[in-house]
Amino acid sequence: MLLVPEVIALMLLNLIFLVFGFIAFITSLKIVFKWDINQTTQTQYNLEKQSYLASVIIKYIFILKLPLILFFIFTLDKLSVVIPGAMCAAGVVNATVYGNYLIVLKIINIYIFGFWLKLHSLDISFPSLPYTKLKFSIYSVAFFLLIGEIVLEFIMFKSIDPTLLVDCCGTLYSSGASSYISYLFLLSPSTVAGIFYISYLAILVVYFLKQKELFAIVNFIYLIVSIISLILVFGTYIYELPTHHCPFCFLQKDYYYVGYLIYTLLFVGTFNGIVSGFIKDKSLYKTSLIFNTLYLILVSLYPIVYYYTNRVWL
Repeated sequence: MLLVPEVIALMLLNLIFLVFGFIAFITSLKIVFKWDINQTTQTQYNLEKQSYLASVIIKYIFILKLPLILFFIFTLDKLSVVIPGAMCAAGVVNATVYGNYLIVLKIINIYIFGFWLKLHSLDISFPSLPYTKLKFSIYSVAFFLLIGEIVLEFIMFKSIDPTLLVDCCGTLYSSGASSYISYLFLLSPSTVAGIFYISYLAILVVYFLKQKELFAIVNFIYLIVSIISLILVFGTYIYELPTHHCPFCFLQKDYYYVGYLIYTLLFVGTFNGIVSGFIKDKSLYKTSLIFNTLYLILVSLYPIVYYYTNRVWL
């Protein structure tokens, strides 16, 4: 294992999350099976006190886990300088067989953890705590996802061999790649860009219709299309290189860390849109539309500025 300060910090935080998360998990099971707000028994009274403590534990674990994915990527970038062949986080992710699975699990988890936080906020806004049993039921499942992420992260860092040569991002994100990503390069950039803007128009239309289930669906589609278009189209304008498709390099200092802003806008926009399909909160629609629009404007500025400067598209 590469025992650099960032990895040690992540491992220590994971250990803390695991210990306190397990305590909250035990309480969650009690609440799931015994909670009844209409009862005035001593058991119910004790559960209400325990639910407050467990909620605080879960809340701060999830609040910390959300930005930690950015710190995790930052750590991978730092490790890329000591792994032969790696130019950015992409090379470190592919240094083991666990890296890609961990990234996917982390993305799934931030949406689930964020959903729990939204549900918790809604639950405590009512004196009757109507969503208490539901939110602890969700946590009972999310806890295992949290364990899976922590274990997979430990295994990934433990499996990294700094003496082995890895593929750089230029090889991994190309038509010659040996993974499923290579099939994406069969699509033309203009087609991908067109699908991206159409998916945004779909969000705009559904926003005015206020169909919450449909709004959640189009936001999920927008998330997938945005990531694909970022790799195939907009990323090349950030790098000003038609052959550079890495979704990690623009997180580096050379590109003013713009990737962190790009991914934050995309997450906040799509998260609020997807959650709106499950939680009744009109502010979610507006927040989703604002951040999705800001994301679209930001990534669109790069090809516009490039064309204005060079009078040619990549």
